[in-house]
Amino acid sequence: MEMDQLVALCRRRGFLFQSSEIYGGLQGFWDYGPMGVELKRNVREAWWRDMVTSQDNLDVSPGAPAAFEMTGLDCAIIMHPQVWKCSGHYDLFNDHLIDCRESKRRYRYDQVLGRWVEAKGKRIFVASDTSGEEALEQTQLKALKFFNLRAKKANELKWEGPLVPLTTVTDFDDVLGPDAKELGTLTEPREFNLMFETNTGAVRDENSRTFLRPETAQGIFVNFKNVLDSTRVKVPFGIAQIGKSFRNEITPRNFTFRSREFEQMEIEFFCRPDTSADWYEYWRDRRYRWYVELGLSSDRLRLREHDAEELSHYSCGTADIEYAFPFLSDGEFGELEGVAHRGDFDLRSHMEGKLIRQGDELVVEQDELGQPKYRGSGRDLTYFDDQTKERYTPHVIEPSAGADRATLAFLCEAYTEDEVPDEKGKPTKRVFLRLHPRLAPIKAAVFPLVKKDGMPEIAREIYKKLKPHFNVFYDEKGAVGRRYRRQDEVGTPLCITVDGQTLDDGTVTIRDRDTLKQWRVGKEDCTAEVQKWLSQ
Repeated sequence: MEMDQLVALCRRRGFLFQSSEIYGGLQGFWDYGPMGVELKRNVREAWWRDMVTSQDNLDVSPGAPAAFEMTGLDCAIIMHPQVWKCSGHYDLFNDHLIDCRESKRRYRYDQVLGRWVEAKGKRIFVASDTSGEEALEQTQLKALKFFNLRAKKANELKWEGPLVPLTTVTDFDDVLGPDAKELGTLTEPREFNLMFETNTGAVRDENSRTFLRPETAQGIFVNFKNVLDSTRVKVPFGIAQIGKSFRNEITPRNFTFRSREFEQMEIEFFCRPDTSADWYEYWRDRRYRWYVELGLSSDRLRLREHDAEELSHYSCGTADIEYAFPFLSDGEFGELEGVAHRGDFDLRSHMEGKLIRQGDELVVEQDELGQPKYRGSGRDLTYFDDQTKERYTPHVIEPSAGADRATLAFLCEAYTEDEVPDEKGKPTKRVFLRLHPRLAPIKAAVFPLVKKDGMPEIAREIYKKLKPHFNVFYDEKGAVGRRYRRQDEVGTPLCITVDGQTLDDGTVTIRDRDTLKQWRVGKEDCTAEVQKWLSQ
C-alpha cells in the first residue's frame, strides 16, 4: 500500500480532514470526520476498557507480579507553570532547529539527512528533509542540478557512503540545504522549546504566562496524593488518563504521525521500588500484546529496548513499541508507544524541586547561590504501607501511547485490496479496511435488497432493534453491490440484507466483510449474531 492511497481513502470516506482546509489548512493539525471520530473513540474505549475498567482488582493478572488496581483522572490542559519547571520541561523540552537563509524554510536539525558527493573537483554535502529512497532520489537530482550535469552523466558523481544525519557535519559552508540552490545557506542550530505558551487572566505579563501541557503525565503526578486520600487504592496501583497534549513541532509530517495537537493514552503505575523491574517487564509485554490482539501484524510490530545512551537521565529502562508505517523506508519503524521505568524521579521532583543526575544519584539542581533552581511543592508525596509499616517514594512505570498514532497504525494495517466479481461477473478491484470488529466505526449495515415488496419496512425494523446496542447504518440507495463496497471501505464487519427469502421464512442474509462468506439467520437473531462477532 502507498500512503497516498490511504490518505485519499481517509478523506473520501470521512476519516480525516486537514484542519481549516477552506483557508488553506494549518500544518500539524487534523480534524476527524464522521468515520474517523468513531474509529478513534473505539481505540480509546478499547484501551480504557482493557487497561482500566476490566482490570480485576482481586486476582493476579496473567504475567503480573501481584494483584493491582486501576483508576482514572481527567486533568486540566493548563497547569501551574511551576509544574513544568520542576518536571524539567521548561528547561529541557527542546529540539534544535536550523533555518535556510535562501529558501526561508525551517528544519529540525536531527531530521535532516544527506550524502557527501564529489564532482568537478568540489566536495559538498547534499541535504534532504525526507528519508529512505525519497531522500536518495532527492539528493541525486539536487547534485546533478548543482553541478550542471545531465542525468546520463550521473556516473561523474562520486558519492561517499550512505545517508547520514546533518548532525555529523561540522562545517555548514559546504552544505547544500534541502531547498537551496547555493551552498552555506543554513544557520547554526539553536534550541527551540516545544511547549505552546499562552496567558491566563486579563493582564498579559510574566505572572500570567502559562503553557498548554506537552504531556498528560504530570497531571497524574501532582494528583497522586489526592487519589490516595479520596480512594482506597493501595500500592501497587495505576492511574490512567486520556487527553489532548500540544507540542510546537518544528516540522510536523507524515499525516497524523507527527502533529502539534494530539491525544495521549497514559498510565502511571506506582509500585514498590524493589518490585519495579518486574512491573516494567509486565507492562512492556502487556502493551505489546494489546496491539497484536487488536489486529496489528507482529511482522510489522516490534518491541525495542533503548540503549543506555538513549535513556533519559532519570530512566531505569525504556522500551518503544514500534510499527513499520508505510511512509517509512523498508526496515524502518516509527514509535507507537513508549514504556518507561521512571524510578521515583517525578514524585521526588514535585516534592523537592527539579532533579538532575550527578554520578549515580538524582539531586536537586542548584542555582548560582546554592539554592534550589526551581522549588518543589514541599508536599509529602511519599506512600505509607500500613501493613509493612514502611514509608517510601513509589517507583513509576509509564506506558504512554498516542491515540492518533494507534489509530493511524490500525488504518495502515487494515487497508486491503483484493479482486471480486462485479454484478456482471467481471473481476474488479475491491478496497476494504480489515479493522478488528471492536474498532470498526460501524458495526453492521442493514439493507433492503430492493425498495419494494415490504423489504424496506422489515430492514428498518431490524435497524431500529440493533441501534440501541451498536453503531449501525441503514442504506437503501443504489445497487446492493455498491452498498457493500461503501461499507467495505469504512471497515464495517457485517452487512445484513433483507431479500425475497426474508418474506418467505423470516431469515436475512449476513455477509462477512473479509471472507465475503454469506449465511442466513432469523431476523430476530440479528442482535445476538452481531454481538457474537464483536466479542471475537
